[in-house]
Parts: sequence; C-alpha cells; structure tokens
Amino acid sequence: MDDTTLVIECVKGNIRAQQMLFDKFARKMLGVCLRYAKNTEQAEDVLQDGFIKVYGKLKDFKMEGSLEGWIRRIMVNTALDQIRKNGKLLGNTNIDDVGYKIESNSYVFEGLIAEDLMKLVQAMPTGYKIVFNMFAIEGYTHFEIAETLGISENTSKSQYSRARSYLREKLELIDGGR
Repeated sequence: MDDTTLVIECVKGNIRAQQMLFDKFARKMLGVCLRYAKNTEQAEDVLQDGFIKVYGKLKDFKMEGSLEGWIRRIMVNTALDQIRKNGKLLGNTNIDDVGYKIESNSYVFEGLIAEDLMKLVQAMPTGYKIVFNMFAIEGYTHFEIAETLGISENTSKSQYSRARSYLREKLELIDGGR
C-alpha cells in the first residue's frame, strides 16, 4: 500500500492500515526518539505518544512532502514536549563544563561505530543534545530551533557549538585511550 492510500485508510479508521503505518515507520521513529530520550524505555514512551498524535492528526496531512518527514517532525515535537514536561530543556549546563578546542582530528572517527556515537550524543547535557539533534541530524535551521524551543537564534548557535566541542573532547578522550 502506498503512503497516500495508507493515510486515507488510516483516516477512515482501518485498523489494519494503522498497524501497517506503525510497522512501516516505528523502527525509524524509535531511532529519532532515542536521540532525545535518556534511555530506551523513555524513547518507547515518546514513540507511543508520538503515534497517538500521528493518528489524531493524520486527517490534517495534506499529502505534500513525505509522510515520513511529517511523522518525524511529530516525533521530534513529542520528544521536546516530554523534555519540557520534565523541566529539562535548556540552560542546565555551565559554560565552564566544556573545553573549547578548535582543532579537529577526523581520524578519531575511524574506529567509532554508530552505536558508540549514539551513546556519546545521549550522554550530552540536555540543551546540547536537543540543539545538536535538531540541527545536525534533523536539519532544522537555528531560526527554526529558536522558534520551536523559545530561545534566541544565538543561543541555538551557542548550544550547537558547545555540543560540537563536547563531542570533540569526548572523542579525543576515546582516541587517547587507544
């Protein structure tokens, strides 16, 4: 079933189509949720809440752009809602917690697998992690991030810069241990 037919059938209340929609996108969207969550259980909760929103808003999907992108945006917003609810969005990190090193050692990435990098991203302070995910992975602009999170564009840029420095520092520690 193509995405258009899938959406139409889901809106009609076809339970089989709703299950097909979930099966088609759940794995990818869990990956999105994991980037914002502290652990797998929290990511699964966000995924479930996100799909409830998807089903509730599916009638509003205008069939413009990709269905996957539309669902991804709902998942990101659901993850951000969860973080807001827990009161840990931004501003919980001291600027002195991060060393600012400009040099880049790209060879550090050679032995790193995606799972290791994911663990480093998940270990970031919340503000860094959110902005890093939204900018570097989801493709939001700093302007969009600022609007979504209710922060200034400069704060978004600063958090992203700090996130990169944080990752660079952690990667250098890993490389130093080899």
